[in-house]
Amino acid sequence: MTFEFTERLRALPPYLFKELDWVRDEVRAKGMDIIDLGVGDPDRPTPAHIIAALETAAGDQVNHKYPTYSGMNAFLDTVVRWYQRRHGVALNGARQVCSLIGSKEGIANFPLAFVNPGDVVLVPEPGYPVYNSGTLFAGGRPYFLPLLAKNGFRPDFKAVSEDIMARAKIIWVNYPNNPTGASADLNFYGELVEWAKKWQIIVASDAAYSEISWSDKPHPSLLEVPGALEVAVEFHSLSKTYNMTGWRLGWAAGNETLIQGLGLIKSNIDSGVFQAVQMAGIAALEGNQAPVWAMGRLYRERREVLAKGLEAAGLEIFPSEATFYVWVRLPAGLKSVDFASRLMHEAGIVVIPGNGFGPSGEGYVRFALVQEVPRLREAASRLAKLKF
Repeated sequence: MTFEFTERLRALPPYLFKELDWVRDEVRAKGMDIIDLGVGDPDRPTPAHIIAALETAAGDQVNHKYPTYSGMNAFLDTVVRWYQRRHGVALNGARQVCSLIGSKEGIANFPLAFVNPGDVVLVPEPGYPVYNSGTLFAGGRPYFLPLLAKNGFRPDFKAVSEDIMARAKIIWVNYPNNPTGASADLNFYGELVEWAKKWQIIVASDAAYSEISWSDKPHPSLLEVPGALEVAVEFHSLSKTYNMTGWRLGWAAGNETLIQGLGLIKSNIDSGVFQAVQMAGIAALEGNQAPVWAMGRLYRERREVLAKGLEAAGLEIFPSEATFYVWVRLPAGLKSVDFASRLMHEAGIVVIPGNGFGPSGEGYVRFALVQEVPRLREAASRLAKLKF
């Protein structure tokens, strides 16, 4: 028998990271020593006190049953306290917070609650591919907002035509940004909220990297802006902050109706987050934050080591104080895929071609700082031997 994929599945571009894994494994099988700086998966283990909390909770049979759909009250209340402590934002845990099986799941499902077929979603590019795929799964039409160096890799949302805005339902923003490492301040968020109110559009903020920083100034939350709770929802993840990518735990917080809609979608799709993992999340958010600060300092050290090799190779680095990514501009005329292929085959270094994040990423590549300093020194040495 012959089976055909649906139109929505055929409309998706190949998932970049899956394609990259195949090529990397092929090169490694030929005997090349691979330094993988591709996928943003932290290499250090989850802090011990979080693991201990999971072990204790997993042994309690109370946690062996179905969890609640929106999250344990104890976890939701912990998120509320985190927002108050970290951002000075007051939330109602029962109405304005929802647990997620990692923020990716929430980002993908959110459009299903608010986007009808044909509605427009404003998607930043280069950007996380799930903003686009979630829109397509909901039958929406992505309208791409270029993130350009001249604008600090922030979208010029005010330049969107009235015709598009009349059909737009959601705008996605992501700061600190993947893949560029760019940041946004409260002035940017304030203008965005006022613009969103004018057009009655939902602002969906992906804040997965808000705690990955070595700046003395903390990164703000969109929800700090007065009036943001009228139009906004923010997606958070414990994955990158606490080295918990495999644990699958995050949350959405914001406008009550937006949280309710996401919760209704999720209650028909999944059965919530394993309660023992939520208990571990409580330990992460309320426990010692020294491991988070230490990782920030380590990423800065790693960046400085890698930067030496990039600069020696004549490559330009976008200045950043956040995320664990290095966004590199290539010499004029050099294609992202060609550079990444040459780097993998000649130097054994895996990076992500910038155009995999969207057309405006052409001419760039992304390095992820997910190897220890000695391996990054080796990567820097290999880079320095290549001239572009």
